[in-house]
Amino acid sequence: MPLITTPNLSAPDDFYEALIEAHKDLPSEESHALNARLILLLANHIGAIDILREALDAARHNPTDR
Repeated sequence: MPLITTPNLSAPDDFYEALIEAHKDLPSEESHALNARLILLLANHIGAIDILREALDAARHNPTDR
């Protein structure tokens, strides 16, 4: 299965609000740590290394296309 890069969230605004709320009042270092933990949790959920590598490559080389 290829990486899905088209909009795919059922409630993107709700997710964005939850993400911002999760970072609320966190110092920069803790905010970065939260992002790292979230990435690892979602990577574990995806599980497929080929999809994860594709996502890493897309995020690194096409940051404004996503």
